[in-house]
Amino acid sequence: MAANSSAVEDPIVKALQEYTTCDVSDALVKLNHPNGGFLPGITMWSPHRQDGPTKIVGPAYTVQYAPKDDERPKWPSHYIDSVPTGAVVFVTSSRSTSNALYGGLMSTRAKASGAVGSVIDGRFRDLQEQKDLDYPVFARDVGTTPPGSLLKVVAVNEPVRVGNDGQDIVINPGDYLVGDVNGVVALPKGLAEQALPLMAKQVEADSKMAVEIQKGMTFTEASKKFRS
Repeated sequence: MAANSSAVEDPIVKALQEYTTCDVSDALVKLNHPNGGFLPGITMWSPHRQDGPTKIVGPAYTVQYAPKDDERPKWPSHYIDSVPTGAVVFVTSSRSTSNALYGGLMSTRAKASGAVGSVIDGRFRDLQEQKDLDYPVFARDVGTTPPGSLLKVVAVNEPVRVGNDGQDIVINPGDYLVGDVNGVVALPKGLAEQALPLMAKQVEADSKMAVEIQKGMTFTEASKKFRS
């Protein structure tokens, strides 16, 4: 799914369109960013299940769910009505739950607002509806039960912590989220300008390596020649 015109106005978003999530992680590893920014366990579900050229790139619009007994008050309005054009909706919960955090009407509204996709750090539902919308959704799994009986939204467009799979990652509003068939990577906004030249250099080197390896050069030789 191509980024909309508003998102492309951000030069970082426009530049990131040229690279895969693997390219982004390679650059972040070189910058000593933990885990190369990879968000493990989150994969593409819509518009296709782990297949095709679908790619999302955009600044994170963050949403934090918490248990109903959390001391923080429930967010006074629905987060989905404030999604900026060009954003990637990122939804997480402070406690693991089997309830879905996100559904088809959320994608309907997000798409109408110009969002480029949604990343759910948990379950989502209405899978066929999502696919029919041709709207990109990346998530941990699917479910059927809505969140309202157990959870409430307590923060919108504030820093959120992702603590699943042994990771301890903070995603700030405006950090760049990049998703494709390989998974989802969070690129901190403050590292983006440093990371992009590293991506360009790595991709150029790997392209030259591929050509020579196809001609018979060993990987070790090609790596020494082009990556050193």
